[in-house]
Amino acid sequence: MAKNFTLEFTAAAADHGMMLREFLKEKEISKSALTDIKFKGGLISVNDREVNVRYILKDADHIRIEFPIEVPSLGMKGEQIPLSIIYEDEYLLVVNKPPGMNTIPSREHPFGSLANGLIGYYEENGISATIHIVTRLDRDTSGLVLVAKHSHVHHLFSKQQRSGGVKRTYEAFAEGMVEKDEGTIEAPIARKPDSIIEREVNPDGQYACTLFKVSERFEDFTHIKLRLKTGRTHQIRVHMSFIGHPLLGDTLYGGNRTKISRQALHCRELSFTHPLLHKEMNFLASIPIDMKQALDKGKSL
Repeated sequence: MAKNFTLEFTAAAADHGMMLREFLKEKEISKSALTDIKFKGGLISVNDREVNVRYILKDADHIRIEFPIEVPSLGMKGEQIPLSIIYEDEYLLVVNKPPGMNTIPSREHPFGSLANGLIGYYEENGISATIHIVTRLDRDTSGLVLVAKHSHVHHLFSKQQRSGGVKRTYEAFAEGMVEKDEGTIEAPIARKPDSIIEREVNPDGQYACTLFKVSERFEDFTHIKLRLKTGRTHQIRVHMSFIGHPLLGDTLYGGNRTKISRQALHCRELSFTHPLLHKEMNFLASIPIDMKQALDKGKSL
């Protein structure tokens, strides 16, 4: 039987006389979530009695919020796909996505995505949730993906992302010799006018900032680590191409596939503050075998 996602709080002495609506706002429960609770099957209770948001709190009141049960969209089908789950609790998942897997279905690849696999996993384990991808990766980019199990958790992560609290570090192989040991690329990114996929550096685009640091130089490519200050589509790939060092394997942005058959980009590290447990979380995922093979074959300088 499907279970409602619930949160519980106890009013403190300082909350006495506060309207419940304001209390829930302080707990970062959004207006849209309150609307869903009211009209889609949720419940707000205080001391086991149903109330509305105009209730006036008293010291030590026990507040329980039951969110409506989430159901995946009809167009999203669950599939039995092996998933590399690095971490899971009742609020979130961290998954190590392999290259060649979409994060969500697309017109070209309607099946086999991480989202399809997650729905299958939820169905198999009796988890009442739809798909909330917090940190999406391109199809051919490998590495860590953060997934919220409920819209409220996704809402909290979205706020954390806007304040820079969700941090990701990538490893990549860039063509040629990146001369600077470290640097910052600041260049606005926009969709290329004649493409629905490709992006480009364009003065009319959105601000984008990428930090990079060289790990090791090889005869014909450079192993680098990167961190994003913004999260634009294809940001690392566009920025590295812009400075004359497209990623190995990234034919869309000028790379070649002699050493690897996809863009050599991997989300290696993910860190954030758990939105409900309020503790720092940090996860690592080693580079996959195709990138390791390219490293092993490279001639170090």
